[in-house]
Amino acid sequence: MIQRLFEAGADVFRINMSHSSHEVLNNLVSDIRAVEKIVRRPIGILADLQGPKLRLGLFAEKSISVEKGDRLTLDGDPAPGDKSRVQLPHPEVLAALKPDQRILVDDGRVQLKVIEASDGKVLVEVVVGTTLSNRKGMSFPDTVIPTTAMTEKDRADADAAIEAGADWIALSFIQRPADVAELRKIVRGRAGIMSKIEKPQALEHLHEIVELSDGLMVARGDLGVEMPLEQVPGIQKRITRLSRRYGKPVIVATQMLESMIESPVPTRAEVSDVATAVFEGADAVMLSAESAAGRYPVEAVSTMNRIAEAVETDDLYPPIIHAQRSVAEATGQDAISLAARTMTDTLDLAAIVCWTFSGATAIRASRERPRNAIVVLTPNINTARRMALPWGLHSVLTDDVRDMDDMVRRACDLTHQEGFAKIGERVVIIAGLPFGTPGSTNMMRIAFINVPH
Repeated sequence: MIQRLFEAGADVFRINMSHSSHEVLNNLVSDIRAVEKIVRRPIGILADLQGPKLRLGLFAEKSISVEKGDRLTLDGDPAPGDKSRVQLPHPEVLAALKPDQRILVDDGRVQLKVIEASDGKVLVEVVVGTTLSNRKGMSFPDTVIPTTAMTEKDRADADAAIEAGADWIALSFIQRPADVAELRKIVRGRAGIMSKIEKPQALEHLHEIVELSDGLMVARGDLGVEMPLEQVPGIQKRITRLSRRYGKPVIVATQMLESMIESPVPTRAEVSDVATAVFEGADAVMLSAESAAGRYPVEAVSTMNRIAEAVETDDLYPPIIHAQRSVAEATGQDAISLAARTMTDTLDLAAIVCWTFSGATAIRASRERPRNAIVVLTPNINTARRMALPWGLHSVLTDDVRDMDDMVRRACDLTHQEGFAKIGERVVIIAGLPFGTPGSTNMMRIAFINVPH
């Protein structure tokens, strides 16, 4: 099935650590790497950390009925609750809550408002909802909770995912830049950090979080719980454009083809939703339950792939993407990436070929969204796998170069072999000198494709 999903268009496989033991993680990574050998293409793996799970306590009768205007107390007492009180088993949350702040229970199906807060307990009033039941998840959109985004389970899962060979680690429930910095200390450059934006507090520090991250995910599920639903599309655009400005890959996720969990075809609205994300410049669009638990996983991937291809060949796509381009930063890397894209467009070159060890050169080229292919040549298998995520990159694993002539010859030969250029066409090659020095992009050259050596 993993091979079928890859062949249908999947480039990266997400392993949800909320539902995966370390044994399951290792088995899945082994299966994906086995498929990688069969298809002879690098495949990305993203391990998605669970994050803190805040839940309501227990009721004596398992649940209670509530109506708008009802009041009850949330406290630290573990005794089973009733219509007058129930445990909130998170003392740090009880201490942080203040009057007029909202509490959302069961993905927002029940909404509470804090009336009074004192001495380890809060009095709340029901605003919306009919039933409160055991251990339902809770979120606090107005409250900055003085805890890290990582639990002990997350730290152990991050270590296990890196040890297993995951290429990206996704961090959930980020509130502040320090949350990303904490994961970076654990990862130490061994994987890319994907910051999931799903809390209002993260939006207040978005620039700093983007700068500290290697990639961003617009996690619309939790965003839609903690923010008014009508604000989520605007937030999606804001995150996508800011990520492109900083040259960081961005994923749009959650309920993209939700109806395909049970149906072999999507709704027209879902097709438009996926297309909008692609038009907006997202690097990737992500499936969740559609492929993890749905009845039509291959059809869902194939459908999403066809939508993306249709958008990117639409006449409206180039001017929309061009209008969203940011001014290049004052670095040699950005200047050369911009020049390579301009050359490709002006001279109608067949492809941009990036020699890279760390992937930085390739990501900057991807940021420019050129009209033609970007072929990434790297001697580093981890880089090749990580580059499965950013937009438009086709990675090829090859030996490191010996000198300039070797670099040009192999760039031309491999681009021809991979089907991105014909004999007689030209490509632009960008690289860093001296070879093998990460982040040193400083060379650009146009070369003709000749008969392979």
